[in-house]
Amino acid sequence: MNKIRKGDTVVVNAGRDKGRTGTVIKVDGDKVVVENLNIVKKHQKPNPQKGEAGGIKQMEAPLHVSNVALWNPATKKADRVGVKTLENGRKVRCFKSNGEVVDA
Repeated sequence: MNKIRKGDTVVVNAGRDKGRTGTVIKVDGDKVVVENLNIVKKHQKPNPQKGEAGGIKQMEAPLHVSNVALWNPATKKADRVGVKTLENGRKVRCFKSNGEVVDA
């Protein structure tokens, strides 16, 4: 079970964007792409077949999953995530600090 999923609000805890908060827009294995964070410039060649213009484009680069932590709205801090099994056998994510369930 992935501890960070698409749509989660995360806090970056390492790198040049340390302390900033954003929403996960893509998860690919152990990499996550966070909206408006870790912005890099990419020199793009034009591709007339796809209708893409060339130039220098800004885009979000992936971050390693270990460099982000899930935002806990109850404590207003970044928090670690664990997995808990409910009575009906379903596994859900929960915050380590207060045991509150992330997925309702």
